[in-house]
Amino acid sequence: MALASVAFPTVKAADVVEVFFTAAGVHGLPAALLSDNGAVFSGGRVLLESELARLGIRCIHSTPYHPQTCGKVERFHQTQKRFLAKQPVAHSLAHLQLLLDGFRTYYNQRRPHRALGLRTPLVAFNARLRAKPELVPTTTQFRVRHDTVDSCGRVTLRSQSQLRHIYIGRAHKGERIRLLIAEPNVRVVREDGQLLRELMLDPDRRYFGARTPVHNVVRQVSSMS
Repeated sequence: MALASVAFPTVKAADVVEVFFTAAGVHGLPAALLSDNGAVFSGGRVLLESELARLGIRCIHSTPYHPQTCGKVERFHQTQKRFLAKQPVAHSLAHLQLLLDGFRTYYNQRRPHRALGLRTPLVAFNARLRAKPELVPTTTQFRVRHDTVDSCGRVTLRSQSQLRHIYIGRAHKGERIRLLIAEPNVRVVREDGQLLRELMLDPDRRYFGARTPVHNVVRQVSSMS
């Protein structure tokens, strides 16, 4: 079954992890993940490999120059391309995404599959017991947040109905970042996939990381006295 199909002008390491987390939030975590050897998937402990290791998911890469290893997805690409060839040419990324979403719905829910006894992929997927990683509780909720580091070097995250102010560093102020959240674990990464901070949320802390607010309070108290 096609769990996700997302178009990007240029795919970055953080994009891959975000799509993975989004799919995991809907369908659950797999026991293993098979990918090709693209730079966003493998080599030098990229972000995806790091996340899979943290979640207890086996990371498997195909043999170089051997597309048969990923034969199922290669065959899926053929069907997808034939569908797109019969559609109006996409003139924007949003238009292309709309076509991909339409195809994924048709492929998963309406198109009978000969290899599945003429069942749809969705029916076959839901009828099968699926292996899961052993390290992560099944109740873990996954989400991804886009944010910008503020002038004090912080990002704000709402968790358990409270705002947490996570300090990243003033050197990163104004940078676009992503928060990969599998509570209580939070990882802050740059758009290029570089890990900036990892922490376990403590429900008894609010994570005031920057010093400026504390100094402001001191000055206000002094002026009032």
